[in-house]
Amino acid sequence: MLNFLKEFEAKLGIKITCSQETEPLGTAGPLALARDKLIDGSGYPFFVLNSDVISEYPFKEMIEFHQGHGGEASIMVTKVDEPSKYGVVVMEDSTGQVERFVEKPKLFVGNKINAGIYLLNPSVLDRIELRPTSIEKEVFPKIAAEKKLFAMVLPGFWMDIGQPRDYITGLRLYLDSLRKKSSTKLATGPHIVGNVLIHETAKIGEGCLIGPDVAIGPGCVVESGVRLSRCTVMRGVRIKKHACISSSIIGWHSTVGQWARVENMTILGEDVHVCDEIYSNGGVVLPHKEIKSSILKPEIVM
Repeated sequence: MLNFLKEFEAKLGIKITCSQETEPLGTAGPLALARDKLIDGSGYPFFVLNSDVISEYPFKEMIEFHQGHGGEASIMVTKVDEPSKYGVVVMEDSTGQVERFVEKPKLFVGNKINAGIYLLNPSVLDRIELRPTSIEKEVFPKIAAEKKLFAMVLPGFWMDIGQPRDYITGLRLYLDSLRKKSSTKLATGPHIVGNVLIHETAKIGEGCLIGPDVAIGPGCVVESGVRLSRCTVMRGVRIKKHACISSSIIGWHSTVGQWARVENMTILGEDVHVCDEIYSNGGVVLPHKEIKSSILKPEIVM
């Protein structure tokens, strides 16, 4: 973990400080726990980001919005087709002022939901006790009642990626956004189909067909004749000759054997080794396992 943080500190030119919960504190309690790390005396607002969503992050625009309304907190909202599945944010469209929150409404009250991106004044921390607390249910409604909570509609895509199937959908949305905004970052060539992101240190063999919607991490080795589609291949993975992987997530430093077939939301943990000619149909494999026999239906391999 320490090396991982140092790598990103160097890459982004920032200082990363961790605050770890010893017990679950909800969505607001961790802010109280990290209070001393968040307050630097400047009075500047700070961002809070949910780690299980992926979207475009218009930080500059959100800062300008926050400064413009002069309230205590800003939240990003996104429009959805079926708002009855979520907690809906009812807001004044012209000003962005949040009026109230409605949990899974049976009647239509709006189509905007909390996107999990916040910009908060330090004073918000004074509202949070060091205990399990929900920022959405206990903190934001009180700020809204004081007319100090405002919402900005998120431009571009948004996806909750807390579940593996949604993660794969989120990857597709991200790569599509990358195609529109920074297409030079995507891989090209006769072996590429659709949107594919390959780290510069990864090695790709001859005769492969990769894509659509594939991300290949640092240090990966993809041997000749491999077929990849709708999948994520994480750091240090080795995929041997003629393997086929689709709609799956391959964990760090794992190996997929020759002529193996991995599909239907198979999830491999870190350092999992799938032997040659194995078929996995939706298996979820815990870290540090060797798979010597096929997984014929979705199941967890302990």
